Amino acid sequence: MNPSTAFARVLVDELVRGGVTDAVLAPGSRSAPVALALAEAERAGRLQLHVRIDERTAAFLALGLAKMSGRPVPVLTTSGTAAAHLHAAVLEADAAGVPLLALTADRPPELRDTGANQTIAQPGLYGTAVRSAVDVGVPEAGREAAQNRYWRSLVAKALLVARGVLSGDPGPVHLNLPFREPLLPGAALGPELAEPWAGRPGGAPWTTGSVAHPAATVDGGPERTLVLVGDAPPALGRAAAELAAAGGWPVLAEPSSGAWAASVRGGALLLGVPGWLAAHRPERVLVVGRPTLSRPVSALLADPAIRVESVAAAPRWPDAGRSTALVGALPAPGAPADPAWRAAWADAAERVGKAVEGLLDAGPVLTAARLARDLVEELPDGALLFLGSSTPVRDVDRLARPRGGLTVLANRGVAGIDGTISSAVGAALAHQRAGGGPAFALMGDLTFLHDLQGLLGGDGEPRPDLTVVVPDNDGGGIFAQLEPGRPEHAAGYRRVFGTPHGRDLVAVADVLGWPAVRLEEAADLPDVLAKGGPRVVVVRTDQRTEADLAVRLGAVTAEALG
Repeated sequence: MNPSTAFARVLVDELVRGGVTDAVLAPGSRSAPVALALAEAERAGRLQLHVRIDERTAAFLALGLAKMSGRPVPVLTTSGTAAAHLHAAVLEADAAGVPLLALTADRPPELRDTGANQTIAQPGLYGTAVRSAVDVGVPEAGREAAQNRYWRSLVAKALLVARGVLSGDPGPVHLNLPFREPLLPGAALGPELAEPWAGRPGGAPWTTGSVAHPAATVDGGPERTLVLVGDAPPALGRAAAELAAAGGWPVLAEPSSGAWAASVRGGALLLGVPGWLAAHRPERVLVVGRPTLSRPVSALLADPAIRVESVAAAPRWPDAGRSTALVGALPAPGAPADPAWRAAWADAAERVGKAVEGLLDAGPVLTAARLARDLVEELPDGALLFLGSSTPVRDVDRLARPRGGLTVLANRGVAGIDGTISSAVGAALAHQRAGGGPAFALMGDLTFLHDLQGLLGGDGEPRPDLTVVVPDNDGGGIFAQLEPGRPEHAAGYRRVFGTPHGRDLVAVADVLGWPAVRLEEAADLPDVLAKGGPRVVVVRTDQRTEADLAVRLGAVTAEALG
């Protein structure tokens, strides 16, 4: 076989040996050797191949598959701008610690910097966003044994690095793959290479690795400890919740943290009432994962009177406010919490929850805020919920009653709205193949429009049982709740922040092959959700109504807390 085909087959074989079960590609010419090797592996039942016509969509699909499964997922592109379209998903995978493998086909070195067609500087394209970047040597004839060892060890190391096995810091890895022609099997040009190129006996990967769980390095500490769990790997979030239960400590956990079921309801609302917080301020905050949703949380971590300790599940740890006094593993529970102090948090959450319920249920209008609360309540046990960034994830964080029985995910690494549909599709496919229940996604209208191509699946591609719920306020409604929405900025608000799109999202979804329905009555939500997916549900809302509701939420919270 020719060198390009030999390398591609070894690459794919070692990926499978290393635990890869899914791969995603967008079609291209220079990437043909690997694309054909992946298709051969799928025909042999060794992996599931997913094909998308757009590289950005392909990358976010791979991100969703990897985020849900915890396994590395490669995404393959051809050369040139195709490789650039992976960048947003790579950035998200970096910040969120997702094992994404970017495989970018490339022209050989002699064609770089020559004006050759579809050739850019691909080595180092993703900068510091990847855990490792390798410009793989061009496959050549005459060095079979040495290249076989190199290629297999290279792929095995890439998988270990992506999984964070040796560093505790999972994330994206970039392999840049230059190929000379011929690119297709059976096309001879120069010396042929012998086959097969064997790997380790018994299907074992070329290189394996493991790391022991680190010993606890943080002492128990003060009685008034608050455990704050941001976006975190599910296992770490669950461990944090167990630690808090053992210590009798309150938990404030973001929905995608893995610890949300143990969280105090509406924690961000409680922290936003200065008088109440002054009387119930923690002495220590134990930060697990990356808090990304709430300004009151950021203000709490910046309080110099509070000792902030971060749990490092990797060489990096969250410290946006540069307030961390100690970094280590999850501590031992230490001294039990003051029961009266913990009870005060629970009582406050209950009072605020009742006030929120009354406000959300007061009018006949189905608001985005009420939709977020109702959706969480109505989902069946075993379901997956994928939350769009911007308003939906914040509405769930502030307003929904935390519950178990759900897998909740969100792209909170860099908190972009791009690729959300594709990520939700990938997560749903992985969730359901693992025996999970139906999947649901909650995202705003601009998030939905930003990734419409994620609804496109080629002929024969698996389709998920995914219901996408879209509160449609005709533009960037979150800005109406922030500084740009203040009356003094009204002259320019609609043009540069509100950005109305004026589109019928039901019609848009129908055109792209997803059945769609408009929901107008809250009472109809359970029936609509029970229909299953793929499906799109659109709820018309209003930007100013939502902004006014956010103000009233603050007022009823303060009133409930006295």
